[in-house]
Amino acid sequence: MSLKQQLTDDMKAAMKAGEKHKLGVIRLINAEIQRREVDERITLDDTGVIAVLDKMVKQRKDSVTQYEAANREDLAQIERDELVIIDTYLPAKMGETEIVAAIQAAIAETGAASAADMGKLMGALKPKLAGQADMGLVSKLVKQQLAG
Repeated sequence: MSLKQQLTDDMKAAMKAGEKHKLGVIRLINAEIQRREVDERITLDDTGVIAVLDKMVKQRKDSVTQYEAANREDLAQIERDELVIIDTYLPAKMGETEIVAAIQAAIAETGAASAADMGKLMGALKPKLAGQADMGLVSKLVKQQLAG
């Protein structure tokens, strides 16, 4: 089942169960997917939907940080609750050892040897790891692998 179909099914289930918060978050996800499809005149597959979800997760994390800095714990909690629901639609996150193994495979594949090759290496890794790994952590580990 595609992610878009799963979101639609979960939205219907949330409506029937009266889960207003979950329903609201799923509607936000669907609206963002639809906005991107209309703007770019494309139909998103699961990879595209995961990219949308990743962007939403990043936005929520940034909002939590800002709300906590402004002592607005009530608003930060709302964002955390949304994060929990959004995370359920993302693939399981990879551990650091799995990420390092993927980086080493990409280094062998691309022939990257120095920090100057970081862009080429990240370009090869991003489609493989999208939604499965925090790209900030991937970037940090790539720097370590290329430096070491």
